Amino acid sequence: MNFTDNALQLLEKLLNPLQSIFQLGTRLYVAKQFLQSGWLKVTSWQTTLALFHDEYHVPLLPPDVAAVVGSFGELFFPVLLVLGIGGRIGPLGLSAVNVMAVISYSQVLLAEGNEAAIGQHILWGFMLLMLALFGNGSLALDRFWRKAPDSRSA
Repeated sequence: MNFTDNALQLLEKLLNPLQSIFQLGTRLYVAKQFLQSGWLKVTSWQTTLALFHDEYHVPLLPPDVAAVVGSFGELFFPVLLVLGIGGRIGPLGLSAVNVMAVISYSQVLLAEGNEAAIGQHILWGFMLLMLALFGNGSLALDRFWRKAPDSRSA
């Protein structure tokens, strides 16, 4: 083995244990963004309905239905993420919510001067894509349940 191989093995040994911690941090960060938005929607429901009627242009859904579906998605999928339940369902569900938010509010998010706002959606999308591709990590309830002995086999 040469120096490069040894250095790479050392880096792998040092960094691999941090993967699950960073996956958990990513899950918590992105979940917080959507939970806050969903909570604001349900606690200011009349404002939410007005926004879905006047500002957000959700394709194919009536505004009232879009408000309910969007709020549900922003509250349900983050819980899956935080707890690490359902594997890739949470990240994929929030990805759909994120894409729909950009499509529905594109007249503002894609307008000149709003690069930071669309940048946030891109960041969240990237984080969700990483979680969808690589999973929740070992610090997730799914992992603990899989490791639990099967009580039916006793």
